[in-house]
Amino acid sequence: MSKEIERMAVDTIRFLAADGVQKANSGHPGMPMGMADAAFALWTKFLRHDPAAPEWPDRDRFVLSAGHGSMLLYGLLHLCGYDLSLEDLKNFRQWGSRTAGHPEYGHAPGIETTTGPLGQGFANAVGMAIAERMMAARFNTEKYVLIDHRTYAIAGDGCMMEGVAAEAASLAGHLGLGKLIVLYDDNGITIEGKTELAFSEDVGARFKAYGWRVAAVNGHDRAQVGAAIRRAQKNADKPHLIICKTHIAYGAPTKQDTHDAHGAPLGEDEIRAAKQACGLPPDQQFYVPEEVRGWFTRLGRRLRRAREAWEAMYAAYKAEEPGRAEAFERFLAREMPADLEAALPVFEVGKGIATRASSGLVLNALAAKIPGLVGGSADLAPSNNTFIKDGGSIRRGDFAGRNFHFGVREHAMGAVMNGLALHGGFRPYGGTFLVFSDYMRPPIRLAAMMGLPVVYVFTHDSIFVGEDGPTHQPVEQIAALRAIPNLDVLRPADANETACAWLHALRRRDGPAALCLTRQNLATLDRTKYAPAEGVYKGAYVLSDDAAPWDWILVGSGSEVHLCLEAAEILRREGARIRVVSMPCWELFLRQDAAYRESVFPAGARCAAVETGVRQGWERFAGKDGVYLTIERFGASAPFKKLAEEFGFTPQHLAAELARAK
Repeated sequence: MSKEIERMAVDTIRFLAADGVQKANSGHPGMPMGMADAAFALWTKFLRHDPAAPEWPDRDRFVLSAGHGSMLLYGLLHLCGYDLSLEDLKNFRQWGSRTAGHPEYGHAPGIETTTGPLGQGFANAVGMAIAERMMAARFNTEKYVLIDHRTYAIAGDGCMMEGVAAEAASLAGHLGLGKLIVLYDDNGITIEGKTELAFSEDVGARFKAYGWRVAAVNGHDRAQVGAAIRRAQKNADKPHLIICKTHIAYGAPTKQDTHDAHGAPLGEDEIRAAKQACGLPPDQQFYVPEEVRGWFTRLGRRLRRAREAWEAMYAAYKAEEPGRAEAFERFLAREMPADLEAALPVFEVGKGIATRASSGLVLNALAAKIPGLVGGSADLAPSNNTFIKDGGSIRRGDFAGRNFHFGVREHAMGAVMNGLALHGGFRPYGGTFLVFSDYMRPPIRLAAMMGLPVVYVFTHDSIFVGEDGPTHQPVEQIAALRAIPNLDVLRPADANETACAWLHALRRRDGPAALCLTRQNLATLDRTKYAPAEGVYKGAYVLSDDAAPWDWILVGSGSEVHLCLEAAEILRREGARIRVVSMPCWELFLRQDAAYRESVFPAGARCAAVETGVRQGWERFAGKDGVYLTIERFGASAPFKKLAEEFGFTPQHLAAELARAK
């Protein structure tokens, strides 16, 4: 490629971004214009990918962590030949467009993750880099290196300020993720002005302390950027941060290096003058010179040859290692064995076992059948029961294991789990106390948005945590999780419901699931007396029933189902007719047809909702005439049985409340 065509190509990327933002009258032109040189160097000289096969398993992953610069990614995808047209670029930020304001996973091929909340993409990239090492450890042989790719990311000043990036960077350095290369767009500008208003640390020194290799280059010197990437590729002992010193809105005559260029259109006159200065037609929008178009077409052929060479190698691998190849394909497809129920442990009726403990037994039984099931906890594995026995641990230089030690990094854990899922094949889970789900809410929300099949194991699910006190007692967290669209929140009532909750979570392919589990023991219900636990798959089911008409329908989740059953017996002795409903998952129940929902909660029946959390949302099931035994304050430090008495979570109290309400 001649230097002239290369310069023209970079300017084309720059002004596709500026034109897109201008036409939308909304967006962030400065970052794409400033990072066009560095991104061009990466995408055209180093990134292994094929627009004709965007799901190629051994492609390099690219993450635009600074997602506000989305037009940079869209321009590159279009020019490289992905299924993203010039018309798509012209519809930037419009209704139904594939080019959303920030990159949206699934909207167009080549978008590896949804970014925008700063730092999340950085942490996703760490997860992807871990996944690459784990896949290599499982499927590579001495003869065939099936998995051997890198993860690249572009991060900005905002990413570097976010705590999630710091957590993830620390973990990446600890694990020695040498195939992770991050280009840091150090342009010194934020929305409010210069970064020095709030950010003056030595980022390079910080990353060196994390265990990264750090280089600094002129981000507009493509040769410098390329040389830094080349050095990074040759040193695979540590992750790499390449600090690219850039000018935001590079080439804009009056707005370069100003915060005005960060999050607003440049203006038609500014763009026209910038185009004229670099030799592009000033009055043409979304202009792609034929020379540039032709060069990218030739690049596409080169990229395709690399993928075809890999496919030829895989054909030989498949012929010589048919068992490994079959396992590899099952892994990528995330196939679930048909006989999972048969693998589940048998729980003794009546025996008390905390659902966190039964969850650990179920997890280990399922892990024996699902090789792609991997995960860990934020330094709470003994409490969360999230350790896969004999599964080995992920550590620097050894990625063959199945257990993660995320450290006290809940936020990074959630985002790394997303990266593992996005990479493909793995079914990640992560555990912590339910109250600390607040620390990882942003990646949970993004997992739900992207439809990622990840599982959250949230234990210590109520005030019955007891002596640890209100800081560790979740009250509002379940309601907060239920407020997230496309997240299935499951709070099982006993060991068998816990097993069904795990099965649902793992069989779900279009979104995440959160399991909310008890610290305290719960009796395993006698399913010859009560309805089968498979009712979990409906979200709510009639557990115990009298003939209609009912005086009360008692509905609860988790540990409070037992409270409902005991209160029902008290009321029955007084002549009342009672239905008891176990409702482990609102979301599943609301996906059932109207006839089923009506069969559980018939119109006109009076309901009492019982849960050791805030009332919020229960009104849709219990109605305005319902009775509510919930908590509208924070807990207290005391043994859990004492807390039950003080907060009224006893069968006697519930029965008395219902008798008064009648």
